[in-house]
Amino acid sequence: MTDAVIPRATYRLQFHAGFGFADAARLAPYLARLGVSHVYASPYLKARPGSTHGYDIVDHNALNPELGDAQAFRDMVTAFRAHGLGQILDFVPNHMGVGGADNPWWLDVLEWGEASDYAGWFDIDWRVGRLLVPFLGDQYGVVLEAGDLALRFDAEAGSFAVWAYGTHKLPICPLHYGRVLGDAHPMLERLGDAFAGLPDWRPRIVARARDLQAELAGLVAQDPALLREVEQAVAALNAEPARLDALIRDQHWRAAHFRVAADDINYRRFFNINELAGLRMELPELFAHAHRLVFALLADGTLDGLRIDHVDGLLDPKGYLEQLRAAAPRPFYLVVEKILARHEPLRADWPVQGTTGYEFANLAVGVLVDPAGEAPLTRLYAEFTGAAQSFDAIVQDCKLRIMRNEMAGELAMLAREAARIAQQTPRSADFTQNILSRGLAAVVAGFTVYRSYVDAAAPPTAEDRQAIDEAVAAARRQEPDLDPSVFDFLHRLLTTDLVAEPRSGFSRHAVQRFAMRVQQYSGPIMAKGLEDTAFYRYNRMAALNEVGGHPDHFGVSPEEFHAANAERARHWPQAMLSTSTHDTKRGEDTRARLAVLASMPEEWSRQVRNWSAILRQDQGPPDRNDEYLFYQLLLGVWPVQGGGQGAEAELGARLEGAMTKSMREAKRHSNWAAPNAGYEAAMLGFVRRALESQDFLSAFLPFQHRVARLGLDLSLVQTALKLTLPGMPDIYQGTESWDLSLVDPDNRRPVDYAARDSALESVTAALAQDRAGAWRAMAEGWRDGRLKLALTATLLAHRAAQPALYASGDYRPLTASGPAARQLLGFARQHGESEIRLVAARFAPRPDWQDSSLEWPGTEAEWRDLLTGQVIRPQGRLMPSEALRDLPVAVFERIR
Repeated sequence: MTDAVIPRATYRLQFHAGFGFADAARLAPYLARLGVSHVYASPYLKARPGSTHGYDIVDHNALNPELGDAQAFRDMVTAFRAHGLGQILDFVPNHMGVGGADNPWWLDVLEWGEASDYAGWFDIDWRVGRLLVPFLGDQYGVVLEAGDLALRFDAEAGSFAVWAYGTHKLPICPLHYGRVLGDAHPMLERLGDAFAGLPDWRPRIVARARDLQAELAGLVAQDPALLREVEQAVAALNAEPARLDALIRDQHWRAAHFRVAADDINYRRFFNINELAGLRMELPELFAHAHRLVFALLADGTLDGLRIDHVDGLLDPKGYLEQLRAAAPRPFYLVVEKILARHEPLRADWPVQGTTGYEFANLAVGVLVDPAGEAPLTRLYAEFTGAAQSFDAIVQDCKLRIMRNEMAGELAMLAREAARIAQQTPRSADFTQNILSRGLAAVVAGFTVYRSYVDAAAPPTAEDRQAIDEAVAAARRQEPDLDPSVFDFLHRLLTTDLVAEPRSGFSRHAVQRFAMRVQQYSGPIMAKGLEDTAFYRYNRMAALNEVGGHPDHFGVSPEEFHAANAERARHWPQAMLSTSTHDTKRGEDTRARLAVLASMPEEWSRQVRNWSAILRQDQGPPDRNDEYLFYQLLLGVWPVQGGGQGAEAELGARLEGAMTKSMREAKRHSNWAAPNAGYEAAMLGFVRRALESQDFLSAFLPFQHRVARLGLDLSLVQTALKLTLPGMPDIYQGTESWDLSLVDPDNRRPVDYAARDSALESVTAALAQDRAGAWRAMAEGWRDGRLKLALTATLLAHRAAQPALYASGDYRPLTASGPAARQLLGFARQHGESEIRLVAARFAPRPDWQDSSLEWPGTEAEWRDLLTGQVIRPQGRLMPSEALRDLPVAVFERIR
């Protein structure tokens, strides 16, 4: 790892059909002038057609053609290199896109079942029957009778497949071709008989089938009459649903309504998404195949690093990462998408530079949240919404709900396997599948971390034992009616203590694999229960409801903040620091703006009650919890610059989209599987009423303007922290200017790069001419976003000028004192003779700094603010009234 090229700063680009390789190439000059060293690319390997994100890969060894051809990719790489830019790629080893007609591995499995060469590459439990294909929009029989399941003949390939809605290809196994070809034509009868005789060609069954398919394709190409015979046979079969059903029932797949997956799924999915099937990346052949292209791009210098998506989905994350390091052609930068619990460190033995920075995003906004606002905001939330359930209880309920509904099928698979293991000795033979299912659900719900990391290589670590101990203890409290011996058994099963000693009577392989598979399940349950459900139910303060966040923990103390940064400096100095991503629930400046509410809880309370009195027509829907969230979103996303009717319509559409997603994710009054049209209409009608009501807007806008101006201060501080603290900062596309976005897909809207490029030119020129005056002017005209852009570019330029300081510098807190000490934040970083010190106002509005100061060791040095150019010479203490005259943050460099 020591020889890897470490990015100085990255810029995340989201690739899709509307933004491809040529578009990225055109940005190279701008990104270089902005000051980043690497482009951090979303997945650009071949994905399902129309993919807006690239995580539904169908071929790891091809580029996505919707982004451009191979030449366009080479041109992009050339443009990046010409401007000194490297690349980090977001890589997806856990799952692939399935469904449609694009994944050759998946289609082969559908065609040949367990006999497919790729059957073992997907995480499929064949013991329960045919592979479930839950892509139908209605009951199987209804879809069949409507003709939306139809047999088709591919004349070029000589093959047959049933197509669902003309979109999902479901291949017919060649052994059954004779049932389609019939005996009306001698040539077709002969071929049908040959297909039926394929079992006699073992072990060349598949190869022989391809030969026969090629022969069929050649015959129909030469003889139009024969082609008509085949087409007529297909049409006849489609005309008789009973015959088509009989053919379908004999295939290796079972077409079903999408909701059947909740109960009968028999392949591991990415969370509960039917179209994303889990891969067994622990298999050496699959690993080698899936990484061939990405290793070639590392070898030729196109890539300098990888971001590993959803590492917790893998059977053995540590083993995968070690294999990745060992197999790669050269050292490279490596970070993992890993959500850490509040008390959980990243595993020290993982060979990575760190995480992708979810925990940092919450740290950075948390230290800007005034803890004095907790009690009044908690009281307001309870009084206004009637919400009484604790956040922990909400999370527990949400996790159990996910296991009862969307992911019940995976739980059933695990319970069956646990029952099989229990049957291996008389001592546990009485544990039924139902009892074990209840116990497992309670244990998984009891985890306070996303997963443990028990593997077959060594006994469980102390951290793993603690996580499992706590989960089982919580499960015992959750399910007191279950016999304690059930949890004793499950505890020994999950820790693998069942097979710790020889002659246990249990299969070591089965026990270890089961424990590892439960770990693959607990992560998605935490994610779906916490991030995708509880975060939409508990709306006390939306700024804290962020991926990797802890909404019940109101803010971060300076002590916690400094401890986390010092820990990162010691152990993970190259970890990625993120404040916005494609996964964040709110944009970084939306969060910063909402954090202001903690400093004005009484005024916020008056405003909310007043707005509700204006807009509420009755006590019907929407409920007060959704209403309360809406006010926060409206406040956070209201544009900094006014617009015409088009801008108002766009804002309305964005809010309606976010509220629709919030309602369905919360799963209280609506959900994705069965949307409640009546409730959703009431909520969206409320949104429109607010945006059209002059009485409401007259009450709302003055408060909004004040909060937006105060939020600006917190945004600038948050950005400065990311660019100066230990770690490697990432800038999500467009966030070098104001980022007032909502949850995806809102946070993937097109970015106006022409405007940013022009703004960067003007900022650079203005700072060169009159640095202090330029900052004052930009602060006055803050709405155009140049203020944040200037801060970003200035600090990125200093990172480029002092790479060792930021890569290896130490970290020391600076202690504040005086009446306003709680609102003052400071730290120092030093490497050799180079040193910077940051001072910032934690909360908004800025206080009267009289009699408050920050410790400033040393009395002889002169310091220059990297932002304004102000030069100071403190004598042991820094006066914030001097340092923070124009901006809420200053970054001083020692100059002599």
